[in-house]
Amino acid sequence: MNLFVLVLGIIFFICLIIVHELGHFIVAIRNGVEAEEFGIFFGPTLFKHKTKKGWIFKINLLPLGGYVKLKGEHDTDTQPGSYGASSLWVKTKIMSAGVFSNFILGVIFLLILCFLGIPQLIPNQFGTKSDQYVVSNPNNYLVIQQVLKDSPAAQGNLKAGYKIVSLGINKYDQTKIYTFIDLQNLTKKYQGQRVEIYYSYQNKISSTFVKMNSTQEIQNNSKNHQKFYLGVAVNQFQSGYQVLRYTWTAPIVALGTTKQIIVLTFDGLGHALKGLFGIFSGLISNNQIARKNAQTTASNQLVGPVGIFVILKDGSANGILFMLFIIAIISLTLAIMNILPIPALDGGRLWFTLLFRSIKKPLNQRNEEILNATGFLILLLLLGVVTYLDIKRFF
Repeated sequence: MNLFVLVLGIIFFICLIIVHELGHFIVAIRNGVEAEEFGIFFGPTLFKHKTKKGWIFKINLLPLGGYVKLKGEHDTDTQPGSYGASSLWVKTKIMSAGVFSNFILGVIFLLILCFLGIPQLIPNQFGTKSDQYVVSNPNNYLVIQQVLKDSPAAQGNLKAGYKIVSLGINKYDQTKIYTFIDLQNLTKKYQGQRVEIYYSYQNKISSTFVKMNSTQEIQNNSKNHQKFYLGVAVNQFQSGYQVLRYTWTAPIVALGTTKQIIVLTFDGLGHALKGLFGIFSGLISNNQIARKNAQTTASNQLVGPVGIFVILKDGSANGILFMLFIIAIISLTLAIMNILPIPALDGGRLWFTLLFRSIKKPLNQRNEEILNATGFLILLLLLGVVTYLDIKRFF
């Protein structure tokens, strides 16, 4: 784990929340709506400061999002400078500002990555071959699957599960091994000689000396006891990911990748909702098999604060480009979640306001509070389920 990259990822994640709320805050102020509080996170207050303009800045304990408290937030409020007294168009702009901010920030992150080098993490990820430069490719490596009995490898105490790193006459004459062809060529080159082999096991590099079989020894061997130069069966794997860079087509690639992420997010939401419905159905009907299957489906699609931290922690080992890509995906996901008609979120408030205006019925304070309270309770319940699934999956 790279601690610097992890800390940077957490800072960027907090910035996504700040940028989202700044969108609401700035659009509200510019349209004559007074702000009373700007809060980062929820729950008990850790830090509070009243600004010269009268609004309060807060940092709270629970990292579950942020908020902007506006004057007269109910749709029916009529005080000058209140949210309720503003026009439907102004309300739409205020509620949409957070979504727009996260969407733009996600695209900006992807655009920066296209210029620096964007990791290829999505199947058939969008790109333009005419303006495409390889920054890095995945690393191949070999893992010993089997060690033949009485072979040079067995005599050198090589075992299944060891990752072969390099081979040479001594530590100053080592050639890196990435593929089966590399191993085949080197063992043939050093046939009959005593060589030093470096290998990795549980992230620890060690070495051993072995004497290779010669071609003559192999040819003179009986058919019932086959010999090889080294005597190992190996599997080839890949680590890392390909990174591509673009120049004049970077904006096109950024927008194309944005579209892919949005499509995949909606697809994932569909599977997640199906899984959550299955969990509740399984609990009600006491169908344990259906519940476990649904739990697997949901847990594969949803992550909460615990899951996000684990993703950032694991992603830190893959470097800053990988981390920026994850942050871009989270930013776009926040935009999508906040435009959906989910009560207590921006999209829920906006769509309910538009719905009541379309049917020409007032969204009175009582109904609005019931809708928001119900939505908030559902979100807390969902957060509890997702946190439980995160703990089960990652710990």
